[in-house]
Amino acid sequence: MTENTGTSTLAASGAEGAIRIPAREAEPWVSTLLGGLQESAPQAIDALAKRYRAEGRPVIAFGAGEPDFDTPAHIVDAVREALSDPATYHYSPPAGLPALRSAVATEVAGYTGLNVDASEVMVSNGGKQAIYNALTAVLDPGDEVIIPAPYWTSYPEQVALAGGVPVPVATGPESEFKATVASLEAARTERTRLLIVTSPSNPTGSVYTEDELREIAEWANSTGIWVLTDEMYRHFVYDGAEFSSIAPFVQRNRLLIVGGLAKSHVLTGWRLGWVVSTPRIVQAMTSFQSHTTGNVSNVSQHAALAALVGGDAFPEQMRQVFERRRQLALAILERTPGFTVTPPSGAFYFFVDARGALGGELQLGEDPVRTSMQLSTLLLERIDVAVVPGEAFGAPGFLRFSYALDDAQLTEGLERIRELLASELIA
Repeated sequence: MTENTGTSTLAASGAEGAIRIPAREAEPWVSTLLGGLQESAPQAIDALAKRYRAEGRPVIAFGAGEPDFDTPAHIVDAVREALSDPATYHYSPPAGLPALRSAVATEVAGYTGLNVDASEVMVSNGGKQAIYNALTAVLDPGDEVIIPAPYWTSYPEQVALAGGVPVPVATGPESEFKATVASLEAARTERTRLLIVTSPSNPTGSVYTEDELREIAEWANSTGIWVLTDEMYRHFVYDGAEFSSIAPFVQRNRLLIVGGLAKSHVLTGWRLGWVVSTPRIVQAMTSFQSHTTGNVSNVSQHAALAALVGGDAFPEQMRQVFERRRQLALAILERTPGFTVTPPSGAFYFFVDARGALGGELQLGEDPVRTSMQLSTLLLERIDVAVVPGEAFGAPGFLRFSYALDDAQLTEGLERIRELLASELIA
């Protein structure tokens, strides 16, 4: 080895000279790909809240997007039965168990009206892997992906990991956080490859109407771009809103449907999602997954199969609970100084405009609170309430509140915030 002069030398037998590569920085060394990657903010805040609770602090967390229900008993019972079959202990096809792929095809066909075959279904380890598989299947380096903002925090990071370029399109309360064809067209370039549509939305709870989705689909079809529709929250709509899928209006050879059961059947910890697309895309994703995670846990697949066979009765029970909690939370948030609330029509989040509480009397240490990131830090440190700042969703000045927690915690946490801001901003 030569003296360290900023490069290292590798000599190959029979080669003329040596191959010189840049020396790595002092350990630990991280790749360029992952060096700039940010941890998921909701998961980081949830982990911090759990740590504080373990230390004895009375933290109330509005951060995690996870129903506060148990996985239904009939699903757990089906898994116990599956464990008696030795086949459960061994490898299964990377694209998913045949019975589960057929069940997903039936499920998606049922609510979209499309003719879906099992060969068009790919099962993955949760919705996140489903989205990443889909992006990796259709993006080449430098391809642009239009993402209406506020967006789910993992979208831009996954686009970048897949070699693409995220292109946020800002929306606001005045449009109920929904993008328009005009705003999407303004963001389109010759490098645009794909549009991500999320309805109901995480983090805003916005729900697109069928007419709005049809118009967006017609625009996408005319431009030849792909559409990825994330329908993880389709069971949760309120106040007269109706769920509609964009899928029936998009050209099938440019369509990616992402779904799962984490929210609707409390399979968050079981990790299972899916993508529906053309057989060619499904085969490409299957090849990719066969070299990364392989098959999804058979235990989780049997849980998903039981959930799909069991129908929508359990999701509807949760929806009714969430609708009541939505009204309970809305009544407190609307009385909170510095907050402006756009009532959500779906999912189980409020995306609150907190700009009225910034830049004034609130102090974080010796500094004025000027950002929603600072405000979320203040709430956690002073009153033990954890919320996710809008910066994580491409919308500084906002806060996301999940109302997937019990009535007592929901009321107590929001009242702590209301009382703090009332004393600080009005006094």
